[in-house]
Amino acid sequence: MKLGTRCKDTVSGFTGVAVAAHNYLNGCTRITMQPPVDKDGKLPEAQTFDEPQLEAIETAVPDGDKSTGGPEKYSDSRVY
Repeated sequence: MKLGTRCKDTVSGFTGVAVAAHNYLNGCTRITMQPPVDKDGKLPEAQTFDEPQLEAIETAVPDGDKSTGGPEKYSDSRVY
C-alpha cells in the first residue's frame, strides 16, 4: 500500500489515508490510517491494520517529483 492512498479496512469498514507503514521481522506489514476530521472539527485517532485486509479507494499522492525541497543527504558530488 502506497502512503497517501485513501483506503478502507474490509473487516471493520474504517476508512482513512495511509500515513505510516510498519514492517516486522516476521514479514507482517501493518498500515496506519488517519481518518478525516469529523463534523465537530476534531481529528479522530489513527488506527493500524494488517495490509492484506486493506482495499485502496483512491491514490491521493500523484506519482512524479518526490523532492521535498529539503537539504540533500550528501552536499558534495562524491558517491558514498
